[in-house]
Amino acid sequence: MPETRELHIKLAILQTEHRDLDDVIDRMVENPPYDQLRLQRLKKKKLTLKDQIIKLENMILPDIIA
Repeated sequence: MPETRELHIKLAILQTEHRDLDDVIDRMVENPPYDQLRLQRLKKKKLTLKDQIIKLENMILPDIIA
């Protein structure tokens, strides 16, 4: 089970990064003018993190076909 524990740790780290990016994006948008290119890059990174989170969640709890 150490492998599962490592996946949970990695998942928690990615979720924290995702929330942090969300906060940065929110603050950035609240204070115009803002750098549109930087905002796009942050959003792309956030989407990449979300994809990684979903992949890890599926590795921890794979879909069970009934």
